[in-house]
Amino acid sequence: MEKVPMTIAGHEALKEELQRRQAEERPKIIDAIAEARAHGDLSENAEYHAAKEQQSLNEGRINELESYIARADVIDPAKMSGDTVKFSAKVLVVDEETEEEKTYIIVGDVEADIKQNKISLSSPIARALINKKVGDSVEVAAPGGKRDFEILKISYG
Repeated sequence: MEKVPMTIAGHEALKEELQRRQAEERPKIIDAIAEARAHGDLSENAEYHAAKEQQSLNEGRINELESYIARADVIDPAKMSGDTVKFSAKVLVVDEETEEEKTYIIVGDVEADIKQNKISLSSPIARALINKKVGDSVEVAAPGGKRDFEILKISYG
């Protein structure tokens, strides 16, 4: 079984979502199915079919979460250190063309969220940054074309 790298915060978030889906969502969906069944003929009952679809999606996500949690390789960013970029690093870079500074946090695939500047370990930017040091320039093949970044700062925790 392939391990899934994630931070402590990412692992906790998955456990919270699993708990919520099992303890709150599942009972609500079961109630909705029971209520829809009470309306009679199931073949033309849109509420019933919608509730069953919602149940299928919820159970699928529960299975996915249980798999991620079982395969988790939890890494504590506070215990990481060094002068090179690796998993859980917070990296400040500057775009060499636009001079725009951006901070990225390198996390596992399941906790990546670009709105929070958390990028997946398997993303083109993260792959380019791994094992580099402050002052290094990296070239990233982005969807909008090639971009060059210089690493300004690396921190952990």
